[in-house]
Amino acid sequence: MPILRRRASVSDMTETTNAPTDIRETTPAASGSAADVARQLRVDIIRASDAAGSGHPSSSLSAADLMAVLYKSHLTHDFDNPSNDDNDRVVFSKGHASPLVYALLRAVGAISDEELLTYRKRGSRLEGHPTPHLPWVEVATGSLGQGLPIGVGLALTARHLDRLPYHTWVLCGDSEMTEGSMWEAFEHAAHAGLDNLTAIIDVNRLGQRGPTRHGWDLDAYSRRLEAFGWQALQVDGHDVKACDEAYRTAKATAGRPTAIIARTVKGRGVPSIENRDGHHGKPLEDADDAVAALGGVTHHRVEVAKPSGRGIAHRFSTSFEARSPRWDLGDKAATRAAYGEALAALGYERGDVVALDGEVSNSTKADIFAKAHPERFFECYIAEQQMVAAAVGMQSRGWRPFASSFAAFLTRAGDFIRMAPISHADICLTGSHAGTSIGPDGPSQMGLEDLAMFRAVLGSTVVYPSDANQAARLVRLLADRGGVCYMRTNRPATEVLTPPQEPVRLGGSRVLRQQRDDAVTVVAAGVTVHEAVSAADQLSEDGIGVRVIDCYSIKPIDVATLQDAARVTGTVITVEDHAAEGGLGDAVREALADSDEPPRVTSLAVRQLPASATGAEQLHAAGIDAAHITETVRDLLTASPSPVGSTAL
Repeated sequence: MPILRRRASVSDMTETTNAPTDIRETTPAASGSAADVARQLRVDIIRASDAAGSGHPSSSLSAADLMAVLYKSHLTHDFDNPSNDDNDRVVFSKGHASPLVYALLRAVGAISDEELLTYRKRGSRLEGHPTPHLPWVEVATGSLGQGLPIGVGLALTARHLDRLPYHTWVLCGDSEMTEGSMWEAFEHAAHAGLDNLTAIIDVNRLGQRGPTRHGWDLDAYSRRLEAFGWQALQVDGHDVKACDEAYRTAKATAGRPTAIIARTVKGRGVPSIENRDGHHGKPLEDADDAVAALGGVTHHRVEVAKPSGRGIAHRFSTSFEARSPRWDLGDKAATRAAYGEALAALGYERGDVVALDGEVSNSTKADIFAKAHPERFFECYIAEQQMVAAAVGMQSRGWRPFASSFAAFLTRAGDFIRMAPISHADICLTGSHAGTSIGPDGPSQMGLEDLAMFRAVLGSTVVYPSDANQAARLVRLLADRGGVCYMRTNRPATEVLTPPQEPVRLGGSRVLRQQRDDAVTVVAAGVTVHEAVSAADQLSEDGIGVRVIDCYSIKPIDVATLQDAARVTGTVITVEDHAAEGGLGDAVREALADSDEPPRVTSLAVRQLPASATGAEQLHAAGIDAAHITETVRDLLTASPSPVGSTAL
């Protein structure tokens, strides 16, 4: 059947799916035709799901023809060498189609039949949704709407960083086409002219609980994608010749990305579930009969074409002449500015460092890096999901991305951040303009939940520098740190309290005020450190000793220093420009929970909705300025003991 382009009607596509096809062919070619391979994929999809007793066979069956043609005739990939820089990249955005992923890996000889049948079992590499535990899987998927944005990141990497001609193929589901992140990706790809990216949209009409929004209305998808600047090709996704022609057209198209909009049937090849609702996420009840009807188990080997070139990913030249920025004690500088300057300096030393920003680089100060290294800076506009996804894609190719936006807006990318550890991703994110200290912009711009969000991310690192020297040193440390790293920076300039030569370490802290007879410990981070120092100095004049700890590393946290201070003073106050839940206060409580004699802990935090005011007024209104710290210390020293974990105020 010919390719149907743009707004062509789909009325000539066969509506009846139970009619016999070539699936009973018994004399395949030596390595199998595309139809033979598709039939084998369907058999293995059924077998794997049946062995697991779970999975998504119906969603995998619909895309078998599409992927059989891609792997047999168009993909360029050395499965014996997954790290080959020239390999095409394949991302299954519809990650629940994992049985298809693993059936393909068996077909290319990457895994054995025995391993295929370990699907979803404890200890198996073949997880319910694919992850990079398998070297042929670029990133983890399964949370719908993520694969295509990450694919955009891979295509950007190929074009601007690796500078190699490999192609990125992304299999998308029609259900995920309602995700906003997909449309961030569609627009960004078209804007960037990513003709090295092809989205394969498996339009099988049925979602988890019933029909999708547009069903088999391929024109609806075409109109939208063409409006976004994509080439849209409509095909019968079970016509191998039409699929082959579509792939050829996609690879031959210059200047814009291509979407292959394929009309498919959910459950294709198994009459008992074809195009029938209620079978999503369930193994077949008649698996043996279905396998027999498809011709039984076969062992066709797909010889995927290996890259013909000996391409080596581009690396940028470095210079070791750049000096990391440093400030003298008493200087005033914003930690956001220190971030930008330190990142630019790091870029001279490390050619693998890249920066992304969400159209606020003149505020986050990522523009300093952009001016120094324009070829390694990526403007992602106001699309935080796409920004984080692009960072995940870039790091999978060995680059070290730093992505920045306002702390408040990174919460929009929360699901991408949550999934990053599952992709084994090493990325650095920076949230500026955090807390009420930003002043009159009001609560919509104040990141008050970011520390809680990032602390909850598996294996994350969370830092919150109080001055420019700390920020600059932490940028360099995070560049070598694995996992998801987050730096919180402030808008206002603050006094430099850390000597430029003093070590800063992840899991460390600074004791800024300390006496042998300290009565109270105040633990602060970022902007509140300066308020705590002011309060301690004022109280010292009255003979009240206050130990002040600058807890710039919130995760990991300096347990030893906190516990030592708690043993001496017996009372701890945490002060943070963040919501009371999940931030510094909770991190300190966790660190002190295992103490032999847990101290009294009182937390000062943002507990009411802020409004527009100056920065100083905001801190006072939230009860986290020097005056409130002083008042709290006096009240605690005159009050009777309270239970551990008290949250007075």
